[in-house]
Amino acid sequence: MGKVTGFMEFDRLAEENLPVKDRVKNYKEFVLHLTDDQAKQQGARCMDCGIPFCTTGCPINNIIPDWNDLVYHQDWRSAIDVLHSTNNFPDFTGRICPAPCEAACTLNINNDAVGIKSIEHAIIDKAWENGWVTPQINPNKTGKTIAVVGSGPAGLAAAQQLARAGHSVTVLEKNDRIGGLLRYGIPDFKLDKSNIDRRVAQMEAEGVTFKVNQNVGENVSAADLERDFDAVILAGGAELPRDLPVPGRELDGVHFAMDFLTPNNKMVAGDTVPNQIKATGKHVIVIGGGDTGSDCVGTSNRHGAASVTQFELMPQPPEKENKSLVWPNWPLKMRTSSSHEEGADRDWSITTKELIGENGKLTALKGARVEWKDGKMVDVPGSEFTIPADLVFLAMGFVSPVQKVLDAFGVEKDNRGNAKATTDGEGCYKTSKAKVFAAGDIRRGQSLVVWAIREGRQCAREVDAFLMGSSTLPR
Repeated sequence: MGKVTGFMEFDRLAEENLPVKDRVKNYKEFVLHLTDDQAKQQGARCMDCGIPFCTTGCPINNIIPDWNDLVYHQDWRSAIDVLHSTNNFPDFTGRICPAPCEAACTLNINNDAVGIKSIEHAIIDKAWENGWVTPQINPNKTGKTIAVVGSGPAGLAAAQQLARAGHSVTVLEKNDRIGGLLRYGIPDFKLDKSNIDRRVAQMEAEGVTFKVNQNVGENVSAADLERDFDAVILAGGAELPRDLPVPGRELDGVHFAMDFLTPNNKMVAGDTVPNQIKATGKHVIVIGGGDTGSDCVGTSNRHGAASVTQFELMPQPPEKENKSLVWPNWPLKMRTSSSHEEGADRDWSITTKELIGENGKLTALKGARVEWKDGKMVDVPGSEFTIPADLVFLAMGFVSPVQKVLDAFGVEKDNRGNAKATTDGEGCYKTSKAKVFAAGDIRRGQSLVVWAIREGRQCAREVDAFLMGSSTLPR
């Protein structure tokens, strides 16, 4: 490595954020990537550890030590080549991935992990600034045609890989813009949509055709896709939200998280959104402690909510993990997002007993504290409470893909309602239908953007081999 003793000399350096008072006034990204010197110093902290667990901790097996070292030597041009060799979209992962690679970093055993995600962010931003991200056009066309249903990270990764293999690829998106949940699920302050737009432009130059407002099972026939294309990849998201069956669920003011986040993203994009849910001046309660719940918190703060409270059913996790027990795996520990830092009251071990309203409108939430006894969740006696609520957002995760797409193709499902397709052995990612494949959340269930990219890339290789007999695409 360029600086053998760097991990002993330098501390972890976090990316800077714009002040809260400034960033909650708009929906712009507020995380500033490292300067060249800061990135060099972070790269110097990477150890010559022999077995780079960070690489195995990363679902797409990014070659992290190599580009850390290249950044230390300020060879940014080579660094982006190494980064792109495993990851089609580091502009997405460098912003929104939770960085399981850092949890697996060898330095993380008894110190602060290398700031891998911050270095990745710096590499891709510098690559765009210097014009190093260009279309990779294959002049040798195979004549094979592939339809990709869904334009989230799995669909985009699969489409780009297959276009670079020389195939003719058409991406079908049910919404009015490309990007799937990248576009309409993640707030702009975490992922500016220009990052998607420039990737779409790159892929169009590579030969990918994009079609919006294409909803399989409604205005697009699955039978037509199977007839007109040599292969079909199902790459939609796990969009069916988990509901909360309690009294008062039907009240005006109780919404699924995506019914709040998606229209807000459309508003930020310049659309006129009739009857948009606004949190301005309202008491907001978010049920669910994950990323979607955090996004509701940040968006509510930008609306100017009177108060924001977030409840989680599970117990509060520890402030720090026991590294000797969990390393190099992803640890359960207390995580505070940038949205939480902007303002929210958080509480754990809370169950919702009832949603209370007047004249059909939500006015309060009745809850109780819970604890676990003999493997069962029970209410804590005397812990019931009532809290004012004008809006309640349900952000408790997603249970499965939208079933109509799978039903339209008639593919076999697993016991969770996902498309059944193995990732082992011959016929990886192939569904029960001969030339229909599945990758990403539609196959594995709700997961991370980095897993979606991995599955899209691997599925592309399997489709290429299915069509051509073999494939030179990377695994």
